Amino acid sequence: MIFHGNRIKVREGADPVRVEEAMESLHEQGRTIPAVRSYIVGRESGTDFDWGAIFIFDDLEGYWEYLVHPAHARTERLGIPLMAKFETYDITDDDDPDFSAKVAELQKRHYETDPELVELMADLPSHTGSSALAEDG
Repeated sequence: MIFHGNRIKVREGADPVRVEEAMESLHEQGRTIPAVRSYIVGRESGTDFDWGAIFIFDDLEGYWEYLVHPAHARTERLGIPLMAKFETYDITDDDDPDFSAKVAELQKRHYETDPELVELMADLPSHTGSSALAEDG
């Protein structure tokens, strides 16, 4: 089982209507991506982040299905331009010592298939975690 977490700090001055549209798009991912077993989207409390979302998958195949699904791509296009800070993380009960490397490989393949996404991510002021672009060099 994989719990894929997303933490979002909205840019100052972001259009509240667009923010709500992006948050609804996160909900749509949970409702429409077959690999998502369960999800939650909501406001964060007690942190510097405004919103959080967790999507649960059975395995890495489900993680990949999530990454390349059109509903996920739509959320990326809507949400990334509104973010000041973005953090992702993964929690798993998988005992595979190479789990983190396998997630990194999925993320790398995802970016290789979507150059527009790479450009969007490069413009983020702060992005850390499992889906962060690898540093050059």
